[in-house]
Amino acid sequence: MKQRNLLLGLYGLLTIASIFLLTRLKFTFDFEQFFPQGDPDWEFFKNYMKDFESDDNFLLIAVERRAGVFDSVFLQQFHDFTLKAGDLPHVTSAMSLTKMQYPLKTPFGLTAVPVIHLDAPEFYPTDRTKVLQDRRFVNNLIAADGTALTIVLKTINRSTLEQSDELMDSLHSLLKTYPFEATHLLGRASFQTAMVRMEMREVLVSTLIAALLTIAILFFIFRRWWSVFIAIAGIGLALLFFLGLLSVMGRELNALAALYPILMCIVGVADTIHITSKYLDELEKGHDRQTAIRVTLREIGLATFITCVTTAIGFASLLTNRTAPIQGFGLNAALGVVVAFFVIYGWLWAMLPRFRADQLVKFTPEYAFWGRSMERIYHFTRLRGRSIAWIAAGLMAVCLLGISKINTNYRLKSNLPRGQQITTDFLYFEDKFSGFRPVEFAVFPQNGRQADDFAVLREMDKFENHLRSYAPIKTLVSINDVYRSLNAMNYGNRPEGYRLPDSLAAFQKIQQLADKLPPSASEVLLSKNHDKARIAGRMQDVGRDTVAIIQESIKNWTDKHIDSSVVRFKITGTGVILDKNSAYIRDNMLQGLIPSVLVVAFIMGFLFKDLRMVLVFTIPNVFPLFFAGALIGYLGIPLEAGIATVFSIVFGIATDDTVHFLSNFKLCRSRGMGVEEALRTTLAETGKAMCMGSIILFFSFLVMLFSIHPPSVTVGLLVSITLAGALFCDLLLVPVLVRWLIRDSK
Repeated sequence: MKQRNLLLGLYGLLTIASIFLLTRLKFTFDFEQFFPQGDPDWEFFKNYMKDFESDDNFLLIAVERRAGVFDSVFLQQFHDFTLKAGDLPHVTSAMSLTKMQYPLKTPFGLTAVPVIHLDAPEFYPTDRTKVLQDRRFVNNLIAADGTALTIVLKTINRSTLEQSDELMDSLHSLLKTYPFEATHLLGRASFQTAMVRMEMREVLVSTLIAALLTIAILFFIFRRWWSVFIAIAGIGLALLFFLGLLSVMGRELNALAALYPILMCIVGVADTIHITSKYLDELEKGHDRQTAIRVTLREIGLATFITCVTTAIGFASLLTNRTAPIQGFGLNAALGVVVAFFVIYGWLWAMLPRFRADQLVKFTPEYAFWGRSMERIYHFTRLRGRSIAWIAAGLMAVCLLGISKINTNYRLKSNLPRGQQITTDFLYFEDKFSGFRPVEFAVFPQNGRQADDFAVLREMDKFENHLRSYAPIKTLVSINDVYRSLNAMNYGNRPEGYRLPDSLAAFQKIQQLADKLPPSASEVLLSKNHDKARIAGRMQDVGRDTVAIIQESIKNWTDKHIDSSVVRFKITGTGVILDKNSAYIRDNMLQGLIPSVLVVAFIMGFLFKDLRMVLVFTIPNVFPLFFAGALIGYLGIPLEAGIATVFSIVFGIATDDTVHFLSNFKLCRSRGMGVEEALRTTLAETGKAMCMGSIILFFSFLVMLFSIHPPSVTVGLLVSITLAGALFCDLLLVPVLVRWLIRDSK
């Protein structure tokens, strides 16, 4: 008892330290985290950005006036806001329609006239007609129906969360000083701040709901508050120590962090139920409390430790993924499982012997129900073994068909929090403007040409005109826009003049004018030594598979219509790299799981020293993986980073019940029991704890239905349903396999 008190004192000190460390725990969100590490396209884009700039260093601010933006008071306020927005922290420039000018050639040289005559309302009708016919402005700086204007803020490259917070706070303060009807924000800074707020909310909500749900289920099972206290306190300590450890290690939490409290509850409750149930069984046999806890930990301890190892291996399979947040989640989850095991194991060792059986459980008819149910299952599997096997084979065929239907056509909006302003703003820009998804093409002149040679620009012009034929691509900009603008000057800046000159001689005259423009007009579109250029824009969020079809169509057209001896194009940008990540996720899912299954099978072989037991273990634990894949396929759920974690979660957790079942079966056999008697005893002793644990598993993951993060909701639903299926595999399929493969010696 003295040693138990010392352990509780140590837990007290660790609790104080962990609470302090929680204040230093950080959350993060960065699109670059989701890029596949070591991918050649990502490496290319990082080098490409050195000549230009990142394609997500912007913040769009849409300002609405539903009666139309061509109102003198509104335009003056909007222009004033544009000027002040340019001075916000971490903003390098601000561009809007009220700052745009048309070039004008005079006898005294080049000058400019405003696109909108702010101080001359009598020109507004003419300005409106001209602007809404200009492809440079429509869907970019003004909505096609003329009811909203956009300010494009250029921000510093790869701004940090702290910089984004500072910018967004300053922007919101500035917006409060203007009586705009409605504003919408979209860009790197708004995404970072909104998603981090979501992450913090998700962890808090999932912790509270999981705790309340676990309390309710534990009380329903044991009907004693001491049992509930012991379980919840142990899980709470494990979660607290785990988060404190993450803080010490400098780990940052992302959108997947909401799963940590649930995983700790699941692992903790499973261990608590198995150990507590065994402890109560030993007390029923007449053992004193010291003997009962010693026998419990000796007979259940190894099986519980093996479940800890197999669960950790399941999560560690995510380390093969090439996406940093998924790797981090796998490592953190594996670490959390180990922490939970040792903390809860020690906690139960210190606490259980302090209580009598009647203090921990109320032996109601409902509690006895589990024993009767296990007896029925034993007889059912004995009489219907062949039928169970045929049904399992049929379900496997159905699963394989479902897996063949899996798609990767994910959309950015499917990862945005439900009911939040960031999602409303995203959908607004999708509807009124060009959307958010960057589209980027690198331009490489060939055979010693420069990117602003006339021959190169003409090929670029053909390429851009083809790109505009795709409906989702609504905004494009390139160095050609500089020459088109200067050419339009010769046509009174009318839309029909907005094109490249028809001849080399005409182009050379315009090029002389372009050389006199400030460098800022072309520095983000043309490299300093003119050896490459860029075509940049935005497109709508039409889905990864649809984008892939568009890209293939563009490539085929380019091969046929672009002179590759003059110029070559390469699609690049953050959108392309995020899309490639889907393919990596699909491949890594198998690359990570297969070694994990083999490692766990090897551990089981070493533990049981019987190849037949390895088969009994492996078959029912692979089945849930196929079931999860089939659900994803049949439900049409796009496979993306968050959803890919389902397989590791399912494998890591589903193995627990099988390990407990087979460990208890082996223990019974070592006592001289025959196969049938060992199966009957195992179902009676372990099956009850398996069912209780699975009930908590099922409802704990359903907690994710309260999430505002759609992938988390999907993960929770998929895992809940799949783990319920895994329980039936353990209760029905495992006994059938045992009977087929293991016989009593004669």
